[in-house]
Amino acid sequence: MTISVLSVLLLVAWPVFNIVLGGYAAWVATASERRRARGEAAGSAGRADGDPVTPESFWIVVPCLNEERVVGRTVRSALALAAPGASTNVLVIDDGSDDCTTLVLSGIAEPGLHVLRRRLPEARQGKGEALNAAYAYISRWTRNAGQDPRRVVVGVIDGDGRGSENLLAEVQRSLANPRLGAVQARVRIHNRNKLLGAVQDLEFACVADASQTVRSRLGSVGLGGNGQFARLSALQELGSAPWSDCLVEDLELGLRMHLRGIGIGYVWRASITQQGVTDVRRLLRQRTRWAQGNLQCIRYLPELSASPQIRSHSFLEMAYYLISPWLSALSSAVAVLMWGYALVQAAIGTSPLFGGSAALGAAAGLVATVLPGLAWAVLHRVRLRDERLSRCLLAGVTYPAFLLLGLASTWRALARQATGRSGWAKTERLAEEPVLAMA
Repeated sequence: MTISVLSVLLLVAWPVFNIVLGGYAAWVATASERRRARGEAAGSAGRADGDPVTPESFWIVVPCLNEERVVGRTVRSALALAAPGASTNVLVIDDGSDDCTTLVLSGIAEPGLHVLRRRLPEARQGKGEALNAAYAYISRWTRNAGQDPRRVVVGVIDGDGRGSENLLAEVQRSLANPRLGAVQARVRIHNRNKLLGAVQDLEFACVADASQTVRSRLGSVGLGGNGQFARLSALQELGSAPWSDCLVEDLELGLRMHLRGIGIGYVWRASITQQGVTDVRRLLRQRTRWAQGNLQCIRYLPELSASPQIRSHSFLEMAYYLISPWLSALSSAVAVLMWGYALVQAAIGTSPLFGGSAALGAAAGLVATVLPGLAWAVLHRVRLRDERLSRCLLAGVTYPAFLLLGLASTWRALARQATGRSGWAKTERLAEEPVLAMA
């Protein structure tokens, strides 16, 4: 009986957690919009302009390895981004490409474009090393120009990334807060016409967005590989190599910033879009790398726990996020065992739950499994309004299967970590339609 009751509690906790998380994020967004509207009506919107650390120069770094299919559109999109009173430069790190990436870049004649070509054997040492090369380049440029590193912002947009028109303006507004040294932008999927892409958009635009919204309140916002922006001065506090060879160098960068007391904010009004992985095998490989990267970062837990810069509730959230691969693997195994036992008990009539009906218990399990995805689908439609409700609901119904894929990647990550395998493979891009030259 006890196991059956625990099974039901576990079943109920899953949808309740998701609904509460999504509802809280929606409430925060609504309250924030009202505060902004009141502030602008009162004429306070321009206070950031007078802040002594308001960014005046943006460098968008595009790490690039064999990106001929997407880099042209990405670079042109990045060059078009702007913020009030600030300059925009785009630095492409051609990390030893052997396709037509170099040819595509040579066809873009814009004064704000810089291309740093890395050759073997220095090239292809991982995304972290490519970003460190960009950091060194921008540091020299800033020093030679006599600019204040606090006013220079380094952003990372992957080869398939596209920033929304207001991206830099929102980042600038957020970094006007002198307590922040970095911000992470909301992430979207631009090839969400495919079902698997639509599910990933649900994951990033709603689930991850809600989590980051909570983290912004707790002081534990994490940085992502796409859409991260940091003051040059904040990166300089981390030494000559801010990024590492970790499989999730973005997550590790954020942890190191938190340890130094550098605040990280979250920008949800603007977004960065990227290609979703629409092949199940490649998606499993990508998520395995992410999960294993989390496992690599667990070594920071003692340092995070002892740091006077990190409050207790912030540490608890960071710790949960870092050990989530282990928790997911354990909880999945426990859930299968507990629910299997509960259904068997119901089938043989020894459990009073669901009136002893195994069919009723299975139906309850199905509802609880599907309900969170449907709730996120409705939230997607209400907040973003750029997809049909039917499309969102289809993604929501598919969401549980997507989570099962995540569990599989977690188990694979555990096996790779246990056997000492830490190699990585770059996610292959999909071909996109040709990009017209800018006028």
